[in-house]
Amino acid sequence: MGGGQVHARVQRRDLGVVPARDRSRVDGGKHRTRQLQLVGHALHVVRHDRRCQRPRDLQAALAGGGLVAAERRVAGTEVDGAVGDGVDRVAVGDRVMGWGGSGAFAEYTVTPAAKTFRIPDSMNWASAASMLIIYQTAYMSLKDRGALKSGEWLLVHAGAGGVGSAAIQLGKSFGARVVATAGSADKVDFCFSHGADHAINYRESSWVDEVKRFTGGHGADVIFDPVGGDVFDLSTKCIASEGRLLVIGFAGGRIPSVAANRILLKNMSVVGCYWGGHLERHPEYLDTTQAELFALFEAGEIKPAVSREYALEDAPRALRDLANRETMGKVVLRMSQQAAT
Repeated sequence: MGGGQVHARVQRRDLGVVPARDRSRVDGGKHRTRQLQLVGHALHVVRHDRRCQRPRDLQAALAGGGLVAAERRVAGTEVDGAVGDGVDRVAVGDRVMGWGGSGAFAEYTVTPAAKTFRIPDSMNWASAASMLIIYQTAYMSLKDRGALKSGEWLLVHAGAGGVGSAAIQLGKSFGARVVATAGSADKVDFCFSHGADHAINYRESSWVDEVKRFTGGHGADVIFDPVGGDVFDLSTKCIASEGRLLVIGFAGGRIPSVAANRILLKNMSVVGCYWGGHLERHPEYLDTTQAELFALFEAGEIKPAVSREYALEDAPRALRDLANRETMGKVVLRMSQQAAT
């Protein structure tokens, strides 16, 4: 959400009802007033500095511990904003980022304190709103599930996407040699700009052969695949012996399968990388990993790739642009009237 300094006044509702506007519609319809029934701890709302031009320019309130039961689901999972009182791990007025599961496309939201982090001074609002899920996912996949080692070959599919660009940057930070695939010349250039050693337009060339050529016939030691479908199938033809094929998701639509004899003959591993499921079993992982990611950011080794910013009321257009693959990296919704398009 938007920038600006935070005015210290805090509105508190202990287990009360707080109005908000539902911004989850994708059809461009008018805003609807809805009610959020709070269960557990209170919701804290902090206003922007008085320099904000409209009363509805509010910073998200990220307060601890509560759950929200709503009559409608509001889209969006990641936010940044400012903190009210009653939270131990951050102070009143701190700039924070958080993850609440849903409800981020709105003027008010709640995240649990355990999923809320103070933003480093050197990080801007757009980067903070873009960082948490993609870098946590890529970090867990490459370091913990894929055991990526310095000097190995890493193949990143959809390298111009949010999680793909995070994987490129982290792969380079871990000392890997990175090959990325993307679907246009502009997206290939984007992959290079974020650290890829080689990048392939998979629409114009046989990327399997190109991967073999770049790696001197060795193949990719680790393959980061958020696409699935044909991309997964073809990845088994350019994976190195003892390689790890990381299953991140199925953006291509088809959930693939693999013949067990290919796994056997290549001595390869097919590895699931479900970050959300991992957190359910290891909730402490979020804190320890985010501390490492902040350190990498401060060292200049990673930086969220924000290609576009939209005003909150333009969320339907932002979602259409994402669906039409017209964006690269991450896109951000801002509360401010000055959002870029």
